[in-house]
Amino acid sequence: MPAVSIRNLSDETHRALRVRAAHHGRSTEAEIRDIIEAAVRPPGRVKLGSLLTAIGRDAELSDRDVEALQKSRDETPAEAHHRKDGDAKGDGMADEPRL
Repeated sequence: MPAVSIRNLSDETHRALRVRAAHHGRSTEAEIRDIIEAAVRPPGRVKLGSLLTAIGRDAELSDRDVEALQKSRDETPAEAHHRKDGDAKGDGMADEPRL
């Protein structure tokens, strides 16, 4: 698991983190993990799967409709699409025409 070091944290901030951690009954390290997790993954965030399910419900798609959509889905890897457009090297740039 990755580790993070925080440099130049003021004594006052470190003390406040220790107090907050004690208030929550956990270590300072666990408290910092919780703070970071809450900051980057808030509980009210929209999750893609939930959003797609809601769109399907709003559109009143049946299971049969979903199956038809899945069968018609293009499963070609994105890299292959680029290469079809004149990008033989796969670098995102169209190749120069040969003379």
